Amino acid sequence: MDEALLRGLTPSVLAILVRRGADFAAAEDAVQDALVEAVRVWPADPPRDAKGWLVTVAWRKFLDATRADTSRRRREDRVEEEPAPGPAPALDDTLQLYFLCAHPSLTPSSAVALTLRAVGGLTTRQIAEAYLVPEATMAQRISRAKRTVSGVRFEQPGDVATVLRVLYLVFNEGYSGDVDLAAEAIRLTRQLATAIDHPEVAGLLALMLLHHARRPARTAPDGGLVPLAAQDRGRWDTGLIAEGVVILQAALARDRLGEFQAQAAVAALHADARTAEETDWVQIVEWYDELVRLTDNPIVRLNRAVALGEADGPHAGLAALAELDAALPRHTAAAAYLHERAGDPATAARLYTEAATQAPNLAERTHLTRQAARLNKR
Repeated sequence: MDEALLRGLTPSVLAILVRRGADFAAAEDAVQDALVEAVRVWPADPPRDAKGWLVTVAWRKFLDATRADTSRRRREDRVEEEPAPGPAPALDDTLQLYFLCAHPSLTPSSAVALTLRAVGGLTTRQIAEAYLVPEATMAQRISRAKRTVSGVRFEQPGDVATVLRVLYLVFNEGYSGDVDLAAEAIRLTRQLATAIDHPEVAGLLALMLLHHARRPARTAPDGGLVPLAAQDRGRWDTGLIAEGVVILQAALARDRLGEFQAQAAVAALHADARTAEETDWVQIVEWYDELVRLTDNPIVRLNRAVALGEADGPHAGLAALAELDAALPRHTAAAAYLHERAGDPATAARLYTEAATQAPNLAERTHLTRQAARLNKR
């Protein structure tokens, strides 16, 4: 296998796909898939025209991906904006694909990345941001996963934990990212909860429902973000909240605590408070302590620092935040908020401005910029 030849042909093949009408990101993914196929096929059957072979295969990969994306969007269009309560029908092909992509031959992180890309429809950039790694690193991880499963028979599906992780990330992207996949993630998790009696499946479903219940109040009429403390709680969907709490209570009663149940418990405490001032921050910190024990996730530690700032005062929150890596997503925004609560508007305004430059999407960037402007006007 002449890897130098493959690298040399990549730019010209990419340019041809773009000229044929593929957008650049989709063309990159298609060429990457074609290179993986070349690595698998060429040693036994080298083509006479390497460039022509790559163009043909890459274009076919692009068309396949476009058709799959179109089909996925049609499925999303058929899903009602607010998922109906109650049990779901039997597993459909989409959820079965999630299990098949979570193949035992892959590490859990590679299986999640591959499934998000191949079935969830997320871009490599979106997946990289979810995993807190550079986009190039994630592209390599997905390529390796594709190579691993190429030619593998898929009779043996992956485990539930990996599928839950995928559904959770799809929901998060749909909840706060560029593509509306939240309702589809809830639909699939309902199906999984109907088919599998597992407390963490129930915990994830409860978490999704409790977050989705707040969705109508998260956005202002002008499209701007509304922070949790400022949301009109009268707009929260009490039916989804009630369903989520019942599901969560049943899961917790089984005494097999997992991270999704703990996260749902935090969401339930927010939902239970009639006003922001009545939020039981002490209990929320205790649940974050459980989450740290279960996951040791840096984002969990960051959220705990903010909660600690509410429970024990902003200086306690800032002290906890100082122990974390400042490069963590939303670390600067959290510091800005805690400095404002600590009575230091000048530092808070500077940090809000800095955080706006790091925001992962336009809505969040606009919100942080407005926060900075509000403090600078004082």
